[in-house]
Amino acid sequence: MVTSFVASVQEPTPGLERQAIIDLSAIANNIRHLRSLVEPATFMAVVKADAYGHGMVPVARAAVAAGANWLGAAHISEALALRAAGLEVPVLAWLHTPASDFTAAVAHDIDLGCSGWELEHIVAAARSLQCPARIHLKIDTGLGRNGCTPAEWPALVAAALSYQAEGLLRVAGVFSHLAVADEPHRPETDEQLARFREAVAVAENAGADLEVRHIANTPATLTRPDSHFDMVRVGLGIYGLSPFEGTTSAHLGLVPAMTLQTQIAHCKDVPAGQGVSYGLNYATTAETTLGLVPLGYADGIPRIATGGPVRVNGTTYPVVGRIAMDQMVIDLGPQAREGFAQEPVPGSALGSTAVLFGNGADGGPLVEEWAAAAGTINYEVVTRISQRVPRSYIGGA
Repeated sequence: MVTSFVASVQEPTPGLERQAIIDLSAIANNIRHLRSLVEPATFMAVVKADAYGHGMVPVARAAVAAGANWLGAAHISEALALRAAGLEVPVLAWLHTPASDFTAAVAHDIDLGCSGWELEHIVAAARSLQCPARIHLKIDTGLGRNGCTPAEWPALVAAALSYQAEGLLRVAGVFSHLAVADEPHRPETDEQLARFREAVAVAENAGADLEVRHIANTPATLTRPDSHFDMVRVGLGIYGLSPFEGTTSAHLGLVPAMTLQTQIAHCKDVPAGQGVSYGLNYATTAETTLGLVPLGYADGIPRIATGGPVRVNGTTYPVVGRIAMDQMVIDLGPQAREGFAQEPVPGSALGSTAVLFGNGADGGPLVEEWAAAAGTINYEVVTRISQRVPRSYIGGA
């Protein structure tokens, strides 16, 4: 049974001028909810890219405590960092170059994705260590990025199983990745799943005794039970974000885990006609008060996201003028809040908490609003928040 989780307003950590507050309880509960949808399939929590900007090691620990069976990393270096942090669950890394440290990966019991060319490098590492490697063969079912082509698949399977017979590796899995699962109406997902089943059959008919077959990402986990196979790989969903346009996190039973906030750094009263920020693309239309928000594109805020929402003292204001490297401006006057229903709280906003996005518990802005302002997706907004913004952690698994 999944325990319901109610989002709450996140309190700032004293002494931090700007911060991304990561709610590990939300992550844990998102995982429990998603696991309930896929059982008996096992669950991989994807923590690549510093856990989508949330902090790889704290998130990985919370994920494992919440029941994640596997961890997923793009690069071997990420997987090695998980091992260095003491995480002993199975870890898969799948994106390599000839300079990747396959020897370290094999030595630290990291499962490796293999699309073809990597096989000889992995075998060489296993030989040097006199320790068998674990690989997951990747078939390109239509995404056109990594993965072996269907034409070359039988040869790759045969070569891998030959090395397995020599005791140099274990073909532990076969996997692929979906291209349009976030658009559930599209037929290409059916086509990819059919190709995946064919590739698995080729491997199994050749003698592969697979531990895991996996292709489902977050959107397929949520909408395509026929894609779950032995394991699902969930990234965006564990952070409480929706992969579907027009569908909120709340509709999916998920709670966003990141709250990005700072403090208003300056307030000043200005006359009508006051230009704001580089290019002077915005000018005040009446006497008003401008508030300075000390976050900018060096902190990962998209430069083009003018109009993005900032919540101050219970009122949401749009960013006006061009977003700069370190700062942006909000117009605190009523004429700038068209479409925002809240009335401002009287008094100066200097030093007040300014929330760019969070879990929406108090009606505050969500990351999707920033994605819309920037013409991008929620994945990019959270992942690009830079290390200049300290992460602080609340809750637990």
